Amino acid sequence: MSLSRRFLLFRLFPGLAGGAAASAVPTVASASATAPGIQKVVYHLSEPTRVNFVLGNIRNHIAGKGGPDKVRIVLVIHGPALDAFARSKASPDIMRQIEGRAKDGVSFVACGNTMTARKFTLDDMPEGFDVADEGGVTRIADLQAQGYLYIRP
Repeated sequence: MSLSRRFLLFRLFPGLAGGAAASAVPTVASASATAPGIQKVVYHLSEPTRVNFVLGNIRNHIAGKGGPDKVRIVLVIHGPALDAFARSKASPDIMRQIEGRAKDGVSFVACGNTMTARKFTLDDMPEGFDVADEGGVTRIADLQAQGYLYIRP
């Protein structure tokens, strides 16, 4: 059987492909389609070695969608990656990237639990940062419930 026929069979009959996993994919896709013309995406970042990569992905995502007016992006940061965003620790390049993405309308959210653990306050973060007092992963789940697509590059 060719790959395309197999794909169609599994798509039409999700029980053949393990049921829940295959049938969940269309649900996620349809949730993002509910926003008229604007894609909603939450990026998840916790690894400090991936900060530049994720900020570059976000820049490319905005360009790929045709500009900042076509996509709503929230970057939720927790764990050791948050250090790279603190004013006292962020490199000039990271600060420029944060400013550029903020001008594109990207929302930056710091995990409240990480803020407490690392002894950061909102004053330690660049202007415009929000704090997820309920926790970063909880905020991500809440955004997904609102139809945001989840990306963890």
